[in-house]
Amino acid sequence: MASIFIVEDDKSIQTLYKKYLKLYGYNVLDTANNGEEAIEKFKLFNKKPDIILMDHRMPLKDGLTATKEILELDTKSNIIFASADKKIKNEALSMGITGFLEKPFSLEILIEYINKVIPKD
Repeated sequence: MASIFIVEDDKSIQTLYKKYLKLYGYNVLDTANNGEEAIEKFKLFNKKPDIILMDHRMPLKDGLTATKEILELDTKSNIIFASADKKIKNEALSMGITGFLEKPFSLEILIEYINKVIPKD
């Protein structure tokens, strides 16, 4: 079962992602409310997540900054950006993220995208 780490400051979106991903058989390792918390939690994972679902606009540290720091810690991290800010898409992709989902998107699109990146066990 693929493991997913959700980095999203909106609690309702966090909850929606968690419920939906679990329904489809994914293991949600943890959530973070901002980029700073995401980096601290990422460092503590014994087994790194298969996928990190990353928001961009968050307090304390944005998604681009958090992504840069996570990729410095582990270049093999699969980070899928989920953001309404289309202006940062090229910058995020040039950093080496796995993909970019433009908000709003359907939860079915999210599952399809995750399945392309990491096939379910």
